[in-house]
Amino acid sequence: MMAAPSRSSNPAAAQLHPVLRSLFARPLPVVMGVLNITPDSFSDGGQFTTPELALAQAKRMAAEGAGVLDIGAESTRPYGSKPVSADDELQRLRDILPAVAALEVPVSIDTMKASVAAWALSNGAAIANDVWGLQRDPDMARVIADHNAPVIVMHNRDSVDPAIDIVTDMVAFFARSLDIAAKANIPPGNIVLDPGIGFGKTPEQSMTAIARLDDLNQFGLPFLVGASRKRFISAVSPSEPHQRIGGSLAAHLLAAQRGAKIIRAHDVAETVQALRVASAIEDKR
Repeated sequence: MMAAPSRSSNPAAAQLHPVLRSLFARPLPVVMGVLNITPDSFSDGGQFTTPELALAQAKRMAAEGAGVLDIGAESTRPYGSKPVSADDELQRLRDILPAVAALEVPVSIDTMKASVAAWALSNGAAIANDVWGLQRDPDMARVIADHNAPVIVMHNRDSVDPAIDIVTDMVAFFARSLDIAAKANIPPGNIVLDPGIGFGKTPEQSMTAIARLDDLNQFGLPFLVGASRKRFISAVSPSEPHQRIGGSLAAHLLAAQRGAKIIRAHDVAETVQALRVASAIEDKR
């Protein structure tokens, strides 16, 4: 059966942060365009490291229909990434983030460092995207609360354990993250959950996380799914990252069908088209 975006109502609009309320007012899931300004990201490392190249890519994704632009200056790929200092991360961002933010498309800052998030939120970023769900840098929750910014809380693990029920682990992780958020006075309407496809998970667990997205409804919060070009696709159909557009679209359509409000993707035009066509077909039922 053809997967189609969920037609369920938006999260309680009156309680959402204004940035999220505006994004979720759209009839289809929001596509978040990935802008990695890193030399070593798994799919596009080194392609957009200069201000000129990064801004051109940001403009291209905005024209293709991206509703959010997610800028990352440190690779967070699960395998083989090299940690960088906050100073290095900021150096990469200084000449790029303000220029991208001037495009008037909301920008999210993909970082696990509170100091980087603080700088970015003060220089044009509208959303914080923390791949450790407020649990790695003890100052992250305070920074986000001080800026009254929306935050994407992603599930992550230090190591892969094929024996665990990954959804049970995700639920426990999010409960801890939400407790941290509450203690920092981050309103629930500022929070988006992300199952962290490919992070601390076997390929099978990544697929399970998408298949059982409904289990996250117990938190009453919107969620984001980023399956773009991820390794689990190759486990089903052997391929290199740039050859995984078909698998990415399949995963994202299923995620949208299960209620994902944001789809994080490298291939913005193809993802926007897939969501629109699936919705148009669903409307004919």
